[in-house]
This record gives sequence, structure tokens and C-alpha cells, in this order.
Amino acid sequence: MIAPRDTQRLLALANRFAHVDTWVFDLDNTLYPRSCDLWVKIDARITLFLMRLFGLDAISSRALQKHYYLRYGTTLRGLMVEHGVDPHQYLAFVHEVDRSSLLPNHTLAHAIMALPGRKLILTNGSRDHAMKTARQLGLEHVFEEVFDIIAADFIAKPDEAAYDRFFDRCRVDPERSAIFEDIARNLIVPHNKGMTTVLVEPEADRLGELETWEVAKGHEPHIDFVTGDLVEFLEGLAGKEGASAKGFR
Repeated sequence: MIAPRDTQRLLALANRFAHVDTWVFDLDNTLYPRSCDLWVKIDARITLFLMRLFGLDAISSRALQKHYYLRYGTTLRGLMVEHGVDPHQYLAFVHEVDRSSLLPNHTLAHAIMALPGRKLILTNGSRDHAMKTARQLGLEHVFEEVFDIIAADFIAKPDEAAYDRFFDRCRVDPERSAIFEDIARNLIVPHNKGMTTVLVEPEADRLGELETWEVAKGHEPHIDFVTGDLVEFLEGLAGKEGASAKGFR
């Protein structure tokens, strides 16, 4: 039984999304939790790529990796702009990881499928990585399309041009769309374009793994909602029995 107070909050939550007919999801650390080791594996492959490319030690390579990530949105973009690195070679290398630690999440699949309208993935990774990951999660049948870094002409979130390409090529009206994303700065442009924004936070014991600038300070104007449990949040939108208004603000 949902408590009366929660019922009111869930109705208010659903009303805030009543206009939405397109649901946009980031991939890494959003459709699967940060506690899964998949992103750790990818992150390590990026460091290894830089070590081999420049002949640097691991510490120096990682520092350069994070410098490009902060400045350009992705390490790849920095390597392309400053060193002319082949993006396809890079993407194939860094996404060559074991995904067996990802377990199918049928509850998440049902929660997303219950949303009215289109469901899309918008990722700074590759389509191949997104499809393999979605398949491992049991989500491959859920999404209409994956818009990846290649489709964005290798311009990464949070660059405004990446979102404009996405809106244009996928025929998305931002004012009728919601976006779920684990990096706060990647919600600035979507909010400014009229999207309803949801920050998916990591587990409390994983906050230390984030870069300082990745951590939301709280009540940023470009973040409409915050949740630490994507499934529970989506079930709350549907008013499912047993759901709560967790993350609603």
C-alpha cells in the first residue's frame, strides 16, 4: 500500500512528465549502476590506450586522460583534436571488455517499456558498445534507436552541437522529452533546450570514484530531478504499487 503522502508526491511527479513522449537515456553508469565493474574496465582500457600511444607510465597517462575528459567531454575528442587519433581504432580498443558481470535487468526493461512514447539511447560511446551492453542487460528490445558518438560526428556531450545533431537526426522535440544522465554537466544543454532532466546518482559508497567536477552540488537549476534508483523512479512515474517518490524534488 502506498502511503497517502507518497501518493500525492507520485501524482505530482507523474504530472511533471505528462507532456513527455520521448525518453532519452545515457548508457554507461545510467542504465547499469556504477557498482558494476564495466565502466572500470573501459576506463582502464582508455588509460592503456594512452600508455601505448605516448609511451607514458600509467599515472601520467591517467592524468592526461582526465585532462582531455574535462576539456573535451571525452578523452577521444581530445586525442582527435590534438593528435589526430583514428576514432574507430580507439573505440574498438577501449570497448573490448568482458561484459559478463552485467546481469539482465528485466525489472528495468519493464519499467522503461511502460513509459508512453519513444525510448532512445544517447551515448558518448559507440553504437556497438551500446548494443552489446543493452543485450547483456536484456534491454536490446526496449530502445528504438541508439545515437552514438559516431552519429554525432565525434562531437561529445556536453557540447551543444552533439545534442543538436541528436535532436535533428532522431526527430526529437526537446520540449516534449526527458533525459536520464549520470553526469550533471551533461544536463545543462538539455535543460536549456527544454528537456526535463533527471540526474541518476551513483551509490553513496561510489561517490569517491567521481571526479570533483562530476559531483552535483545540489539544487543546480539545470537538474529537475535526482534519483539514486532508476527503476524505482520510473515505477514511480507509472504509479506502480510499492513504488515511492524517492528522488522527487
